[in-house]
Amino acid sequence: MQETRRYKEDLPQFPSSLWRDTVDIPHFPKLMEDHRTEVAVVGGGITGITAAYLLAKEGYQVTLLEAGELFAGTTGFTTAKITAQHGLIYNELVAHFGEEQARLYYRSQREAMDFMLNTAKALDIDCGLTREDAYLYADAGDKATLKQLQDEFTAYRQLGIPGEWVDSLPIPLQVEGAIRLPDQARFHPLQYLKALLEAFLAQGGKVFEHTMIGEKVDQDSGLTLHTEQDDYLIHCHHAVSASHFPFYDGGALYFTRLHAERSYALAIEAETEFVGGMYLSAGNTVRSLRAVEWEGKRLVIVGGENHKTGQGECTYGHYENLERFGGELLGIKQIPYRWSTQDLITLDNVPYIGKISDDKKVYITTGFRKWGMTNGTLAALMIRDEIVGKRSRYAELYDPTRFKAHPGIRNFVAQNANVAKELVTGKLEIVFKKTHELAPDEGAVVFLDGRKVGAYRDDAGSLHLVDRTCTHLGCECEWNAAERSWDCPCHGSRFSIDGDVLEGPATQPLEKLGTGE
Repeated sequence: MQETRRYKEDLPQFPSSLWRDTVDIPHFPKLMEDHRTEVAVVGGGITGITAAYLLAKEGYQVTLLEAGELFAGTTGFTTAKITAQHGLIYNELVAHFGEEQARLYYRSQREAMDFMLNTAKALDIDCGLTREDAYLYADAGDKATLKQLQDEFTAYRQLGIPGEWVDSLPIPLQVEGAIRLPDQARFHPLQYLKALLEAFLAQGGKVFEHTMIGEKVDQDSGLTLHTEQDDYLIHCHHAVSASHFPFYDGGALYFTRLHAERSYALAIEAETEFVGGMYLSAGNTVRSLRAVEWEGKRLVIVGGENHKTGQGECTYGHYENLERFGGELLGIKQIPYRWSTQDLITLDNVPYIGKISDDKKVYITTGFRKWGMTNGTLAALMIRDEIVGKRSRYAELYDPTRFKAHPGIRNFVAQNANVAKELVTGKLEIVFKKTHELAPDEGAVVFLDGRKVGAYRDDAGSLHLVDRTCTHLGCECEWNAAERSWDCPCHGSRFSIDGDVLEGPATQPLEKLGTGE
């Protein structure tokens, strides 16, 4: 898709998160020696920080370890809805898990919501917390989605979820119908997490950034983790993987049971008043809306455009689709921010949370399906309970060792067939560009000395060359023009223009190949 004049005028040139731009982000040193602690929490997003805070409150010595910088992962690029309305999920849960487990899913999400609301109040956190009704709707003319939405509402009534069927929305969007779930919330996620982080530090917690943990885990009298680059040792009794993709899977091959999906967001200043509420479409074309306060104005976050990582259209096109939707619905005065993110999805759409084996006290939390605010908080609460010796009533539902035959087997086969396809087609694709043909701020796969490599020419004219073979399992990364990154279409790893790891499961950078000129 060609870049249009309208794109240059209306959309910011580079992606930037509103959340990260409107909070003073603290920084911490890199781990530079062997370290000993009771609990090592790996990952500095909502799950890791909440878990560290909770365990420190319980009196444990806790160390939080982040491979990059705090708040730089999925939590820093969310739409930040606090809700138990997770799309078309409850009817599916009843069918595949049973009514009791489906009811527990709702209760677990409500428990996470209540914890967040109560904690924000108890710590007096100024994070823009606002109660809102949430709406899940079927677009006008979409009769197939209307039927799915009606089935979902039947599941609401069956499970005792306090939803209400409505025929129209408070905003000027034509729909076939919608489910309203009252008393949900929105907030500024990083202002909230910064307060939890400060409370964690006040209880003696330690934080290290730029400290990537490798896959090797030793066990003797306790656990020993290894840093990836320097092989420093971290001795602990418990390890919590809150790093999006598990740093350790105990041989369970979680990369075959998860896939990554990207989504996009714009923060727009609308020409017409946005009356409030949080909205999500139920059909295949995902659209999300919620308000946020910014510099004395009310912006609207317009989100959606989901696709498997590395397998979408030109990423500019996703932003332009959202711009078109927001403009037609509300009108646009300006677009101060645009950003994208990705999250992992399990075979059966329910997160993996808990201990992954009996022989090691390693706990994983992953597969939040883009509902990380409540799922991430829930994961922290469940892991806290496990470590203090209290069995969570949700343990069976979220058990990371489960494998549901339906639809799990079907999804497992399809998912890994797709990985194989991407592995082959990435190796065999046709390449036309040469390095000298790249314009400033352009990236592409190019021919260089008889081989295909990843190339990006920056605004100053310098060339950045990498071997784009993903260091996880050898798939070929694709250029993401909107984010200036190399994205793996198989399992979602992402790399910078110089090959540094931006998101796992890969832990090793792409090979740098010099300048080529």
